[in-house]
Amino acid sequence: MKAKHYFEDILRRALDARGLPWPDKAVIEPPRERKFGDYSANVAMLLSGAAKMKPRDLAEALAVDLRAQADQIGRVEVAGPGFLNVTFAPGFWHGILADVRAAGAAYGASDVGRGQKVQVEYVSANPTGPLHIGHGRGAALGDSLARLLRKTGHAVECEYYINDAGRQMRILGDSVWLRLRQLAGQDVPDLEDFYRGDYIKDIAARVHREHPDILALPEAQAIDICFGEAVDEILAGIKQDLADFRVGHDVWFSEKSLVEAGRIDETFADLLARDLAFEQDGALWFRSTNFGDDKDRVLRKSSGELTYFASDIAYHHDKFTRGFARVIDIWGADHHGYVSRMQGAVEALGKKGALQVILVQLVSLLKDGEQVAMSTRAGKFETLADVVGYVGADAARFLFLSRKSDSQLEFDLELVRRKSMDNPVFYVQYAHARIHSMLRKALEAGILPAAPGPEAYARLAGEDDLDLCRQLERFPDVVAQAAELLAPHQVSHYLSELAGALHRYYARHHVLSAGPEIAAARLLLLSCVAATLAAGLDLLGVSAPERMDQAPDQGDDNVADPAAP
Repeated sequence: MKAKHYFEDILRRALDARGLPWPDKAVIEPPRERKFGDYSANVAMLLSGAAKMKPRDLAEALAVDLRAQADQIGRVEVAGPGFLNVTFAPGFWHGILADVRAAGAAYGASDVGRGQKVQVEYVSANPTGPLHIGHGRGAALGDSLARLLRKTGHAVECEYYINDAGRQMRILGDSVWLRLRQLAGQDVPDLEDFYRGDYIKDIAARVHREHPDILALPEAQAIDICFGEAVDEILAGIKQDLADFRVGHDVWFSEKSLVEAGRIDETFADLLARDLAFEQDGALWFRSTNFGDDKDRVLRKSSGELTYFASDIAYHHDKFTRGFARVIDIWGADHHGYVSRMQGAVEALGKKGALQVILVQLVSLLKDGEQVAMSTRAGKFETLADVVGYVGADAARFLFLSRKSDSQLEFDLELVRRKSMDNPVFYVQYAHARIHSMLRKALEAGILPAAPGPEAYARLAGEDDLDLCRQLERFPDVVAQAAELLAPHQVSHYLSELAGALHRYYARHHVLSAGPEIAAARLLLLSCVAATLAAGLDLLGVSAPERMDQAPDQGDDNVADPAAP
């Protein structure tokens, strides 16, 4: 049982024996300083009135009860006005090692999701150009969220919404057609609004080669060819870039298919039938003021052109008809004002509260101390493929997931290429490699990690040993909370803390040179740390290498270099 749950369980029993209820505002959490114990509870201060006792007196009485029934608690103390502080016995923390060894790669998994069907939609960039680094942050977030939700027992489906209809697509076709004519020698001026990147020229040149008679076709037909070829090529490039970034989608959903299947008209009919849409001035409007919006919104203009909002309502209607109980959309921060409107539309569809939107701030890309401009139209962007090629998928993903998605992020290209302890992903991966170096060296010396049990535990009684055990015990809670709050950055923070504890342990304690019995016990502990690091890195989509280049010396190197064969 988890430490927090164990403490709460015995505390509930102690209160029940005294006829006292569990208070609504009860808090059980680690105290600010370790010297005050592992966990602290405020229940005595909340129940002093019901117990007709001073808070501290009630805490003292409860402390006596806990000492009598809690065989896993080493110390119970009362602090301040009536806080109950408990310190767990070493044997409790040692038991975590058996849990990790038994679970292996599944350590941290739970069934809190109970099979709930969840859809996560992410990236969904218009197929008008290559993915840039901002898309990469959303891709890493969406993929990691899917991993977290699966780890906690949810049935997850990942989706990419292909915006292949509407004005941006017309601009794409026009842009390729313009460049094709210019490449063919025609004196055609640039359009005011078009895509200028070199990739447009490359597509135009290929289309001209493969369709040599295209200039003789009616212009509308020629533009259709340019559009179709451009979307196919750009989308293929997007899929490849995501695959190289270890990001996948189960479904690629076409906006165009909504129109062609009549799903938008079906959604309009449904809203009209329930008086949630109305005709006015030749346009169709959604009664968004019924759901907290400051004004009603247009779905279909008087010209007959559909708005993005119309397509998005129909798209989300389609999502829920596919049986998803919960839908998570990951959008750029520039869509902030659109969130409440879309959630109101989902409420109109009868799914109030079923849509969660996560906003992702843009990334400031730094190179040689200068910010790199990013603009798809102007062609002045650093593509995701370029960034991943320069720093690697591991470094990019870890950095993207190192902070809350709605906070600003500066991506220092040179820092994440550096093989040093200043590089956050190297710091964590090196901890994993360092342990595997010890395990390889131990195997050569005929020493295997000890089996979990009293003999090994007796040799892991030091405070640093127990600190690592405490860190391991936290992992399932970190995973569950990160999944609940949709916050993968909590996993990256945890991994950095666990890696830090490992590096400190390595600097302070010999392993192989400590003698066979102590070495075997410490290898048991460290192998559990490695397994937990690997499980956490997997949730971030980051690899856990067993060999890496040597980092700067951090202490007594009593084992082989992790780069050694």
